[in-house]
Amino acid sequence: MALGRAHSVAVAGVDGQLVEVEADIGQGLPSVHLVGLPDAALQESRDRIRAAVTNSGEKWPDGRVILALSPATLPKLGSVYDLALAIAVLHAGGSIPGDRLAKTVLLGELALDGRVRPVRGILPAVLAARVAGVPTVVVPEPALAEAGLVDGIEILGARDLRALLAWLRGDGALAEPDGARPGQVLPGGDLGEVVGQREARHALEVAAAGGHHLLLTGPPGIGKTMLAQRLPGLLPPLTDSEALEVTAIHSLAGDLAGDRPLLTTPPFVAPHHSTSVTAMIGGGSGMARPGAVSRAHRGVLFLDECAEVSGRVLESLRLPLEEGEIRVARRDGVARYPARFQLVLAANPCPCAPARDVDCRCSPAARRRYLGKLSGPLIDRIDLWVRMHGDQGAALAAEPVESSAVVRARVIEARERAATRWRADGWSTNAEVPGHVLRRRSALPGAALAPVERAMRFGRVSARGADRALRVAWTLCDLRRGDRPTEGDVLTALRFRQRDTP
Repeated sequence: MALGRAHSVAVAGVDGQLVEVEADIGQGLPSVHLVGLPDAALQESRDRIRAAVTNSGEKWPDGRVILALSPATLPKLGSVYDLALAIAVLHAGGSIPGDRLAKTVLLGELALDGRVRPVRGILPAVLAARVAGVPTVVVPEPALAEAGLVDGIEILGARDLRALLAWLRGDGALAEPDGARPGQVLPGGDLGEVVGQREARHALEVAAAGGHHLLLTGPPGIGKTMLAQRLPGLLPPLTDSEALEVTAIHSLAGDLAGDRPLLTTPPFVAPHHSTSVTAMIGGGSGMARPGAVSRAHRGVLFLDECAEVSGRVLESLRLPLEEGEIRVARRDGVARYPARFQLVLAANPCPCAPARDVDCRCSPAARRRYLGKLSGPLIDRIDLWVRMHGDQGAALAAEPVESSAVVRARVIEARERAATRWRADGWSTNAEVPGHVLRRRSALPGAALAPVERAMRFGRVSARGADRALRVAWTLCDLRRGDRPTEGDVLTALRFRQRDTP
């Protein structure tokens, strides 16, 4: 009887856990048994690894092979374990030494000819290996740029099984990351291309400076989508930790570019209005995959024609808007994904959506029903409501407008002021600050709070709406470089929450 060991990583959500792969070669008819809660893709690895080992010039054991993945109670998903399974079998057969193997995590899928193919979730798996204290990780060579984003751990790339075996035997070397980090790529579109719409432009700047959610309504062709697409260009670039966090999510989603794996700019995700709840918050069979709310983490989630979106989909946004993360339970466990995004909603005022309100053919009931999918609890979580109107002759006006670079400079300065104020509590934007902190520790003078108190007394805002108005007031204060919000800042914040805006 012979026993071999190797190590890999199981990823559930954005969290990873080290997995020990054991191979036992015993007496009996030639067969391969896989235990440890494998899914269908992993069950099929028995045939893949046997063919890969044979086609790489190695001898497959003649006896009964038992492959065990531990911890046994943790569901194992996907083909990321192929490389570790094949090496564990060869180690059990005595064909490779265990010196380097004991200090190495192996990630990758094997082709039948021995090539090592990339898989989803390489970045979170490498991060988990670093947390576990493993000194070396071997990944597929095409995923070397992605894995090389992690510092503090040795990253090596294997082209095929032969190259990995040569390295384990001390007869060859594996590829290493080139160490080059991709430069920042600014989002397309400039705010200077948007003509007119001063109020909407100002609301976009406030939303960017404070991390607030935004609702834009108005006739078609007025610039709602153009404004939303330019919001990422007003946001500051992601920090190193934020970039790794965002890139890890997109690695799990499988939409990273091979030549530029690191995402340094806030993502912009705009799902179609026919999207499902599963596509929005995450899901799928087995272990849930990240949805649109998680792929928009640290960036912008834009729902165009939000009145056409299913009511169930819209209501599913309420929890991530409050908590900044999403937890999805599926057959193989609960997946946790961060989902701290800025929500931008855009809608026409009614089904017929004429260029001028006087030309509307819809009844009052039809107009109310059209935007009725935006429930009160959801609307209450939106900080800025803007109704856009056509600017007659604005397209021909010669008035200069500010570019994204000019506005971004003010946004970054305002965010730095907010981050300095809340740094001791771990918050970076005004939108993250809990309401009780705004009301108690950072309470405003009575004169400044009077407009909010009147609005609550007459039922124009809820308690949640009052807290959100105070957050916007702090952002307005940061933009004008003030020390504390004034009554004017609070009044402006309340005007952005008028119920008749949609």
